[in-house]
Amino acid sequence: MGEFLKKAFQDMKESAKAQHEVDKANFAAVKAESRAQWEEAKMSPKARQEKMQRERDARIAEANERIAAAQARIDAAKKN
Repeated sequence: MGEFLKKAFQDMKESAKAQHEVDKANFAAVKAESRAQWEEAKMSPKARQEKMQRERDARIAEANERIAAAQARIDAAKKN
């Protein structure tokens, strides 16, 4: 019985350490995201507009790639 409890407590200790590492990583990620949002909020209006335009251009390019891939699938399906 003593060995069982010893192993159970050791497992709980290891699990708590692992969870602590996960929590630390998540906290660091949230902190970094918060800092990024703060820096973006301080951007000048012109810089913000340029950033938004780059994001829109990237979305349009991605949509065009998806359209091309879908068209290729349609063409392949029609040939069969």
